[in-house]
Amino acid sequence: MARDTTDQTPVTSLADLTEYLAEGNKPKDKFRIGTEHEKFAFFKADNSPVPYSGDASISSLLNGMAQKSGWEPIIDAGNIIGLAEHSGQGAISLEPGGQFELSGAPLENLHQTCKESNRHLADLREIAEPLGIRFLGIGGSPKWTLAETPRMPKSRYDIMSRYMPKVGTQGLDMMYRTCTIQVNLDFSSEEDMRRKMQVSLKLQPLSTALFASSPFTDGKPNGLLSWRGDIWRDTDNQRAGVLPAVFNADFGFEDYVKWALDVPMYFVVRDGKYHDCTHVTFRQFMNGAMKGELADWEPNMGDWTNHLSTLFPDVRLKRFLEMRGADGGPWRRICALPAFWVGLLYDDAALDAAEDLTRDWTYEETLAMRNAVPVQGLSATHRGTSLFDVAREVLAISRLGLKNRNRLNGDEVDESIFLAPLDEVLAKKATLAEDLLSLYNGRWNGSVEPVFTDYQY
Repeated sequence: MARDTTDQTPVTSLADLTEYLAEGNKPKDKFRIGTEHEKFAFFKADNSPVPYSGDASISSLLNGMAQKSGWEPIIDAGNIIGLAEHSGQGAISLEPGGQFELSGAPLENLHQTCKESNRHLADLREIAEPLGIRFLGIGGSPKWTLAETPRMPKSRYDIMSRYMPKVGTQGLDMMYRTCTIQVNLDFSSEEDMRRKMQVSLKLQPLSTALFASSPFTDGKPNGLLSWRGDIWRDTDNQRAGVLPAVFNADFGFEDYVKWALDVPMYFVVRDGKYHDCTHVTFRQFMNGAMKGELADWEPNMGDWTNHLSTLFPDVRLKRFLEMRGADGGPWRRICALPAFWVGLLYDDAALDAAEDLTRDWTYEETLAMRNAVPVQGLSATHRGTSLFDVAREVLAISRLGLKNRNRLNGDEVDESIFLAPLDEVLAKKATLAEDLLSLYNGRWNGSVEPVFTDYQY
């Protein structure tokens, strides 16, 4: 999240919080696609991480991109920590370890999404090249230890870094050593939200398997295909994972609110200062728990919006839905991830088919897939069927949805072209993680160093 929200509107009831989510409903002709992608910055001379400060640094990249784009710098305690497009159509932000993230504009089709990502990467290369900096597109930091990884001066991350070791064993690795590609998608009603959230939550483990690309840690194979996927199994299970309530036939906005109310907070912002609130839930906050600790202790809508941004279920509900299961990857996958989900969720026939396929999948089965795919990838099974076979069926539904949308580029080609990287995974019967391991055991001669050359942006 590039900038935390300030909104002084008082919060007085559960209905206020529920209505906030319901205000995300929009007509289908207003549906948009918002793609986010993260990448690791490194020095091409020695594949070392890029620090925040200095002549060649993360802050230099942000200042250079600010000059090139004209976007507004986002400042936290005197430090530049992101950029925002003036009309709200996109942002650049930093993850805790300096992972450089574009949060794309809400766009109408995937052709625009791919152009946006390519333009961003081209602009970033122009700034980075004179500094000797390049970018790596995979899901987990392959070489640097946690101690070697730089830390960004962002106030929310200071609070999170202190809190994470109290609630799980892998939270700091999640923060500092992983990258993802995500897509944010719209809904038209509570029923539409329910259907999309149920389908996408059940299929999120499949997305993790298809996009698995984090088989290395500390310079060697880690025994996993998606280290990032495994990390999320023990980061902070109060706020992450598969939500049982979503599987209920009548799941709605209020159910999500009730869950979110009982998750510990991270912070509130008052007069630009971040106050640690990890000792209270939002429900306790509403009941006056911060009275005596904060002069302005009463919750407001900005506090609620920020709290929602600190929840990490595999599919996150805000005023839109965030697909959170995929590892980061090479540039073609920046287009493939949104294509996969847009095809499934933005066409009525495809959504019907995806819902029919997954209708009776249970919470326990979904959780079992989620637990299996970090190690097994697409070789994991569901009801005795390989996820390779499940993926073929799901990808066919996604392709149907994209073709039905019939959004064409200048060459009269529809959006299904962006599924090509996933078609290749199924044709080879190998994920990107398995490709990387084959290279490590083959022409890379047991070294992860070539990944920085072969998979750089």
